[in-house]
Amino acid sequence: MSNNNLIEVVAGVLYNQQGEFLLSSRPAGKAYAGYWEFAGGKVEAGESRLAALQREFAEELGIEINTATPWLTKIHHYEHAHVHLHFYRIAANQWHGQLTAREQQSWCWQQPSNITVAPMLPANAPILAALAIPTSMSGHLNTGFHSATPQQSVLKVLPYQCGLATTTMVYVPASQLKQLADQHPITNIWAICHNREQWVQAQIAAAIIWPVSSNENIQQLLTLLQQHPSAVPVMVLQQSPSHTKIQPDWLTLGAHGIIQEQ
Repeated sequence: MSNNNLIEVVAGVLYNQQGEFLLSSRPAGKAYAGYWEFAGGKVEAGESRLAALQREFAEELGIEINTATPWLTKIHHYEHAHVHLHFYRIAANQWHGQLTAREQQSWCWQQPSNITVAPMLPANAPILAALAIPTSMSGHLNTGFHSATPQQSVLKVLPYQCGLATTTMVYVPASQLKQLADQHPITNIWAICHNREQWVQAQIAAAIIWPVSSNENIQQLLTLLQQHPSAVPVMVLQQSPSHTKIQPDWLTLGAHGIIQEQ
C-alpha cells in the first residue's frame, strides 16, 4: 500500500514527575472501544503533527502540551484503517493542566514493568516493549551493556553467542540480523548499524545501536533521524575518546537513549 493512502496519526507518551506514563481507554462509539492506548488522534489537513498532538490532548484530556519530542514511527493495519503512527514523548515539564476525562474515558498512570490494564490496542505492544528499554546505559561493545542508574529498569544486553538470544537480550551486526531472526526471537535482538542500508535492515530488530565516534557518523545519524525516523528505539553509543566537533542533544532529536562506552 502507498504511504499516500495511510492515515496520519499522532500519539503521545505523557510522563508524570514519578516517571510513570499515561494510558487511556478508547471511548464508547469508537473502533476498539474500551481498549487502552496512548492518547492522540488523526492529523487534520493543513495541521502539523505537534499541533495535532496538542489539539488531541486538549480535546481528550483537557491538558496543554507545550512541546513534545519525536520518538518512534510505525505503520499499522487495522481492519477499519491503515495508519501511519507518529509517537512522541512528553516529559513531565512539557505539559501542564488538570487531567480531565472529556470523552468519559478512563485513564491511569503506568510503569513499563507493571502494566495493570487490559486489553491494549494491538499497535501498542511493541511500544510498551520499547518503553521498558532504559534511556541511559553503559558498558563496552566487546562485553555488553547494562542500565546506567539504579532508578531505571535493570537490563543487560550482551554480544551474541549461539543460543543466548532465546533467554537474553543480545546484539549483532545488522548484516546478521535476518539470518538470526529465523533462529531466535527477534524481540531479543538488537542491531548495530553504521549506514542507511543497515538502518533499514534493523527496523525488524528490538532496537538499534548506532556508534558515534566521528563527525561523519554523527551526521549520518542526524540525517536518518530526520529523514527516515525509526520504528524501533535507537540507542546512541558514545564511544570514547571522542574528538567530534558536534555534540547533538540526541534525546530531543528522536533517539531513545544514550549508551556511554566505558
